[in-house]
Amino acid sequence: MDTGAFRLYLITDRKTVPQGRTLLQCVEQALCGGVRAVQLRDKDLPADELYRCGLALRSLTARFGARLLVNDRIDVALATGADGVHLGEHSLPTAEARRLLGQNAIIGRSVHHPEAIHPAAQEGADFVTFSPIYFTPSKAPFGAPQGLEALRCACACSPLPVLALGGIQQGRIREVRAAGAAGVALISAILAAANPEAATRALLAEMDEPLA
Repeated sequence: MDTGAFRLYLITDRKTVPQGRTLLQCVEQALCGGVRAVQLRDKDLPADELYRCGLALRSLTARFGARLLVNDRIDVALATGADGVHLGEHSLPTAEARRLLGQNAIIGRSVHHPEAIHPAAQEGADFVTFSPIYFTPSKAPFGAPQGLEALRCACACSPLPVLALGGIQQGRIREVRAAGAAGVALISAILAAANPEAATRALLAEMDEPLA
C-alpha cells in the first residue's frame, strides 16, 4: 500500500457539507488541495444512491490519481471499481474481504483498542484507523476520547500504519504525528471548511513540518 497517499485520509459525510455546496464539490476541492485518499462513508444512503455516489467519486478520484475506499460495502466497492474497502469492528472478517476483493485491494480496519491491531494485521489489513483521539460527535458512541497516550501505545505495538481519527483539526496534527501516527483521518476539518482546498493545503503543510 502507498502509505503516503493515506497521510491525509478524507472520510465523506454529506451532512457536514455547508449549505449551498455538494459533497462532490467539496471532495474535488480537497483533491485539488492535495488529498490522495478518500473513503465513501455515507452509510445511511440506500444502495442505489451509494452506488451512484461511488461512481462519481471514482471518476473524480481517478482524475487526481487518488485512492477510493468504500466503507464496509464490498459489493459497492466492486461495482464502482474502488481501490478497496474500510471495515468496521462488526464488518466481515478482513480475510474474507481480501478473498472477495483480491490481493491488490486496499483494506483498512477501524480499531478502538490496541489489542485489535495484531488480529487485523494477521488477517491481511493494510492499515488501521485508531479512534477517537479527541472528542467528536461522530465517535461519541465509542466512549470517551482515547487521548494521545493511547495512540502512542497503539502505534508502538502496531505492525501496520496507524491513522489517528476523531476530532483531528488543524493544530493537532503535529502532536498525533509525534505520538507515532502515520497519518490522520478526518471529516469536518476539510468538508465543513469555508475553503476545503485551502484547509487541505494547511493540513498537509502541518503534516510536512519537522517534528524535531
